[in-house]
Amino acid sequence: TTLTAHCFTAVNSCLLNWDLRSCRGFGIPNVLPASCSLSERNEGFLLVRDVNVLLIFLQPIVAWIPNKHYSGIYGLMKLGLTNVLPANLSQVIVLDTDITFATDIAELWAIFRKFTDKQVIGLVENQSDWYLGNLWKNHKPWPALGRGFNTGVILLLMDRLQRRGWEQMWRLTAERELMSMFSTSLADQDIFNAVIKQNPSIVHQLACFWNVQLSDHTRSELCYTKVSDLKVIHWNSPKKLRVKNKHVEFFRNLYLTFLEYDGNLLRRELFRCPSQTSTGRQRLQRMLEELDEDDQCYDFRRERITDHRTHLYFLHYDFTDNMDEAGVTLVTQLSMDRLQMVEAICKHWEGPISLALYLSDAEAQQFLQYALASQVLRNRRNVGYHIVYKEGQFYPVNLLRNIALKQVNTPYVFLTDIDFLPMYGLHQYLRKSIIQLELDSEKKALIVPAFETLRYRLSFPKSKAEVLSMLDMGTLYTFRYHVWTKGHAPTNFAKWRTATTPYKVEWEADFEPYVVVRRDCPEYDQRFVGFGWNKVSHIIELDAQEYELMVLPNAYIVHMPHAPSFDISKFRSSSLYRKCLRTLKEEFHQDISRKYGSTALKYLTLHLVRNRL
Repeated sequence: TTLTAHCFTAVNSCLLNWDLRSCRGFGIPNVLPASCSLSERNEGFLLVRDVNVLLIFLQPIVAWIPNKHYSGIYGLMKLGLTNVLPANLSQVIVLDTDITFATDIAELWAIFRKFTDKQVIGLVENQSDWYLGNLWKNHKPWPALGRGFNTGVILLLMDRLQRRGWEQMWRLTAERELMSMFSTSLADQDIFNAVIKQNPSIVHQLACFWNVQLSDHTRSELCYTKVSDLKVIHWNSPKKLRVKNKHVEFFRNLYLTFLEYDGNLLRRELFRCPSQTSTGRQRLQRMLEELDEDDQCYDFRRERITDHRTHLYFLHYDFTDNMDEAGVTLVTQLSMDRLQMVEAICKHWEGPISLALYLSDAEAQQFLQYALASQVLRNRRNVGYHIVYKEGQFYPVNLLRNIALKQVNTPYVFLTDIDFLPMYGLHQYLRKSIIQLELDSEKKALIVPAFETLRYRLSFPKSKAEVLSMLDMGTLYTFRYHVWTKGHAPTNFAKWRTATTPYKVEWEADFEPYVVVRRDCPEYDQRFVGFGWNKVSHIIELDAQEYELMVLPNAYIVHMPHAPSFDISKFRSSSLYRKCLRTLKEEFHQDISRKYGSTALKYLTLHLVRNRL
């Protein structure tokens, strides 16, 4: 599992299947300091988006306990929930992150009504012989009542636990047993069982199907005879999905089916519980009502205000270099059909990368497997992967760029596209150029000249001299010279051939170079989706803000060949698509003129003149 905490459900039921898609938050007391990353108040407690906030409070409670279990300190944290949950919270369900629900969790909540007056904890019996001590010679487990209990699913009556003095109870038990056992083997489960051994009346035994355990020595097949018997599947072997079990294929398919559900279905409720509508939801509703459904370009306008599900930092990211005043992050976006480019870019660019990936839920799991299997990607910790889940019929290219841009933590960004391979050493060259051209104090956009090859297998040029040679031989071309010359012509490739120092160029219509700018540059205009004008509009805004365009003499990127995207195919085949793009352009020009006044009139004037022609 990629998560390192147990999920508990309080006022907001939260079901974790190694996936936070249906979690609304984690409840912790209102006494947290104001500096914590808290998002909203609800039902008398706080909802926390960052699991680490909760861990900060739980860690010192259990850090003193030696633990041999692979979960480390996190496997002990359930013991301290009474210390961090609100005092007015009476019922809590605690779930390990490696469980899959196969039923309605409301059925589990209903079991609280079956507790007797003395019972405070609900657990399923352990389904292996671990606590019987006969798994191997000289095996000495912690004390337990019979086969013991598994703590992957726990029902807690918090008020009763508090009255029984739960904290003192488990602490004294742990201290006593550690005198002879020295450490726990199964983390919190050993301590829970030792407490229950001394106080058997506190436990309410749940039916075994509420925690069908798939451990290495499980006997869980005795618990079910048909599919309808299954309620909760617990992947409690360190091998997880690779555990050996005669029914594992069925369990694995059940889990994978859940992963491949369209998560957008969880956002659409036919009937909502009465609640105060949030400001954001009200604003979105107003924007939707303002749209004209009879407008031929309705789908384009609707896409602009679509609220996509987003999972930032899908994989582990560990890069903070606040001391690097010239740090630069490569920023780009992609869909599943360009996934193979990620490895190649990582081989060419050693600096930090911020990637926005537009994927379905099923594709996100495919990407996860791809990334975990790739030695190149596994070894990188400075690549931020941000999943934007598919919704709507257009590729939201500028939304993706903005999401990737917002997650950058270096002062500068290199804004590029996924199909380009940077020259070797570009990262260091850009850092030096940033310092040399004083980007910290001047509004400049550094242009990295773009070339392309039509060959799928290319001996990548290692220097500018090799680029020039390959241009002369016809192995490389200036990017889109044969289909969209205007896009990069202002770079002045003839001058670049002999340039040894950066040179200034002027903005021209339809110019769309790849640039290095400060992180606080204007965002991309999200009205442009799919193919067409998504980068052009951004360069116009840079020019309107009086950025100086400087071409770097010894930098280059090379576009690798690929099949046409679905959106460019729609642009070429649909007259309505092209008409709507023209409409969006006109509206953009009007907006930019209102925003920047007389300095932006040249864009509108040029646009009107070209339309007349």
